[in-house]
Amino acid sequence: MEKNPVLFSKLSLESDIPLYSQLVNIIKRNITAGTLAPGDLIPSESELCKTFDISRSTVRQAVNMLEDEGLVVRKQGRGTYVAEPKMSRRTEKLYSFTTEVISMGFKPSSKLVEYEVIEPTPDIVKMLELDDPATPVYKFSRIRYVDGESLILESSFYPQYLYPELTRPMLERSSFYSLLTERGIVPYEAVDSYEAVVMSRREAELLDCRPGSAAFSVQRVTRTEDGTPYEFTQSLIRGDRVKLDVVLHKDGVRVSRNLG
Repeated sequence: MEKNPVLFSKLSLESDIPLYSQLVNIIKRNITAGTLAPGDLIPSESELCKTFDISRSTVRQAVNMLEDEGLVVRKQGRGTYVAEPKMSRRTEKLYSFTTEVISMGFKPSSKLVEYEVIEPTPDIVKMLELDDPATPVYKFSRIRYVDGESLILESSFYPQYLYPELTRPMLERSSFYSLLTERGIVPYEAVDSYEAVVMSRREAELLDCRPGSAAFSVQRVTRTEDGTPYEFTQSLIRGDRVKLDVVLHKDGVRVSRNLG
């Protein structure tokens, strides 16, 4: 019996990337390269633990992430297999305010209201997984408009070392995502957390609402393919103009935002 291609790889104990994330990337690379095809069995927990000298909890964390992304499926008593590709996997893209609004037939625009370099708060240090809590961090705050109407108040945080020569005029002329792409930094995975809140007086003024108006508070952490977080964003979305549609189906959950 041929050795599973995943077992030819190695994990790095010297890397800052968590072991479970390294294992996820190894299996993903084999799927992308075609050395693991749909229906192929991935190594068992015991094989992975023995080969990579890692714990079962590390293996399970990696497999759970792959399963959440729809890349593998578990079959009771038989093992874990590479999933059949789904159209939704190929067509899904990370959220972009501009592309989302244009797809709805509206005109997007933005206004930069704050640009500064700050010492991160404990929350920002945690979200960006910064080794040094004194790492300088960019803070960009924008008001997002749809057809000239203010809709979202958005504050984003990035480690300054990603693009140390950035200036406010550069940010006003170009998308920061496009500048990062030139450095080879591209979004691979993002997780959003939603919470219902009421706006403060200052927030309401910026979004042309009455103080105490309902809103969605959204926190997002964006990671590169190797699992490194590089963006933390806090957004406040007007509850009177946006609704969330949550579609539940056998292959997972899809959430979309619509103007109301």
